[in-house]
Amino acid sequence: MTDAGDRHGPHSVINRVLAVLATFEGTPGSLTVAGIAQRADLPVSTTYRIVASLEEWGALRKGSDGRYQIGFRLWSLGQQAGRRLRDRAHPFLQDLFDLTQENVHLAIRDGLHSLYVDKVYNSRKLPVVSRIGGRLPLHATAVGRVLLAAQPDWFVDAYLARELESPTPNTVTDPAVLARVIADVRREGFSVTYEQMRLGAISLAAPIVYQEETVASVALVFDIGQAGEVDRLRPAVKGTADKIGRAMRGGSAGAVLRRVSPPTSDRFSSDEKPGLHGAGPG
Repeated sequence: MTDAGDRHGPHSVINRVLAVLATFEGTPGSLTVAGIAQRADLPVSTTYRIVASLEEWGALRKGSDGRYQIGFRLWSLGQQAGRRLRDRAHPFLQDLFDLTQENVHLAIRDGLHSLYVDKVYNSRKLPVVSRIGGRLPLHATAVGRVLLAAQPDWFVDAYLARELESPTPNTVTDPAVLARVIADVRREGFSVTYEQMRLGAISLAAPIVYQEETVASVALVFDIGQAGEVDRLRPAVKGTADKIGRAMRGGSAGAVLRRVSPPTSDRFSSDEKPGLHGAGPG
């Protein structure tokens, strides 16, 4: 029997399934069916049927406590996104980690966020808030500021006109100040953030350029007590970004980069310019 809520056709069903999966974005733990229904704004009965189907397929898995998490099949499928980019970049990220012994990140732009596609880290080092597949605000991260600086002026203006997130008390949200910061990143070719995303942390990032476009960004994250090390570490970060860019020019990774980032649900306004939230890193 067809659910009465599905009478609008298959697109309605697909939208509901996507709404259920979207509830797990940014969720650190597991969710109950009731919690999923509330987040997805769906009836519990409808949610229960969707969750059961997703569990059967492997997109979700049920824990012993009756709560649900993303399933291994969906996780495995998601790992295919950006795989060729990671394959090209990862040896250089590992080299940077070996050289500095600091946490290393690789990110692309996904709409209004930095999407983290790879990282190399030491569990004994400073804990970091990013995770592979995680998304953080562009203005609050060094990789994000690099990616934001690569966008056209109209994009930056529209981004800064939003109500900006403030992950820490030190996060800069003043549009005028951020506009000057972005101008500095464009001029200097790197970004340094102090306690913008996490208290006690510094991030140092540089752009990865392919065919004259910034397609990704690489960064180190280290303790605020090492602020005096920024100038010493900057050439290593910049050199790593340049090496990744050269490795990409040696193959077809650039075409893949434009398919790495999935469509985003972020929106500026109804009259936004075309391409603002395209799947490419732009």
